Parts: sequence; structure tokens; C-alpha cells
Amino acid sequence: MAKPGCGFQTKNRYRFGWFSMKLKLVGGDSAGVVTAYYMISDAGKERDELDFEFLGNRTGQSYTLQTNIYKGGIGGREMRHMLWFDPTKDFHTYSFLWNDHQIVGMFSSPIAGSLWIECPLGCTKTQMQLKTSSRMRSQCTCFQAFAPFVSTYKDFHVEACQWEDPYPACVSTTQNWWDQYDAWILSDGQKVDFSWVGRNLVIYDYCTDTTRYPKLPAECSSSDVGLHRQGSTLKHVS
Repeated sequence: MAKPGCGFQTKNRYRFGWFSMKLKLVGGDSAGVVTAYYMISDAGKERDELDFEFLGNRTGQSYTLQTNIYKGGIGGREMRHMLWFDPTKDFHTYSFLWNDHQIVGMFSSPIAGSLWIECPLGCTKTQMQLKTSSRMRSQCTCFQAFAPFVSTYKDFHVEACQWEDPYPACVSTTQNWWDQYDAWILSDGQKVDFSWVGRNLVIYDYCTDTTRYPKLPAECSSSDVGLHRQGSTLKHVS
């Protein structure tokens, strides 16, 4: 039986850029509802994907924000974060910064927090499009008495290199702010925010789950991991 839900996506595909969206999540009893905002190369088995997933919960319990990364169709790189604000009361901004040097997931409410910084998927060389969805988890019973379950999206903003066959010229330039030096690394202020998120909000990190991964994935043993893991960092997923 198909899982109920809905979603929308961009008409265009992109290769590098800045993508942001404001979301207000399902209020009240939202257990079993997953609201997603993600970038994906295609829907095939070998897709590349970058995820924000908001996992609903019972009334009075907080949302969990889960991030995940797929390369060549292989995921299993989940990280889960508590939120220090209520994402159901107002809109909050969630963003991807993607260039040839790093991909950063960010949110602000009202202070900024970086969820991860990495060069995943080889700073993925595929073109990707942005999608959203709100759906029910099959393993969880949702109480229909609390329906409808409504997540609201607005103010989608994109500054990016739009894909054009056979290869977009904008990929090979540094004329755009999101592909200039200041966007290749985190600023000092962003590093402070980033470390704060890692110390205070991360409740699960696959890179520390030795039961699941007796041999940790290669990116977890990066030489940068001691510093960056404090800020929920992944480096050089290959």
C-alpha cells in the first residue's frame, strides 16, 4: 500500500550554488510524519542525495532533525540533532551551500547553526535538483484524529549554476559569491556556531556508532575529524 504524502520539486537541475527554503512543520501530535527537504541527482538506485528530514513526535515532545548523505545509492550516514526552538510555531530557514570545495547544511532560528561540512560525493560532480516531501512512516501509526498534517514551505531562494547540456559554463567560473574563496571554508564565526551545534545538539552520529560500524567508514577517520566532529563534520566522503 502506498504511503500517503505529497511533495514538489524544482523544474531545473543545478551544479553548485546556494539553496534555501523556509519551513514551518506539522504542529501537535505529528508522530509518524516525516517532512523532508533535500537535493537529489535522480531517483535511481545509484543516486546522490543530501537530506534534511524532520521526524515528528507526540504532543509535547520535540522534533528531531535528521541529516543523511547518499553516494552512489549508499546512505547510512545519519546524524540526528535536537532543535532548541519549536519549528512548528514559526518559519525557519534551512539552506544548502554547495561548491567544488564543500557542502554545508545550515539552519537559522535566529542564530545560525551549521549541521555538517564536508566534501561529499567528491563535492558531487552530478547535477542535482531540490525536492520536498511530507509523508507518513510505514512503521508508525498516525492518529487520524489529528489530521490534516500540514507542513508549510515558502520563500524558496536559489542562486546557482543551472545545468545545461552538455556542460554549463558557470561551473568553470568563480564569478558567483557561492563559489569564491570566502565560500570555500567556514568563517571564524561559523566555526564557533558549528562547534556549538556539535557539542549541544547532536544526539546520534554514525561516525561514533561502533556497534553499527565496527569498522568506521573511511570519512570518519579523516585527519580533521578531531576538530570537526565537535561540529558534526564529515570530510571527504568517497
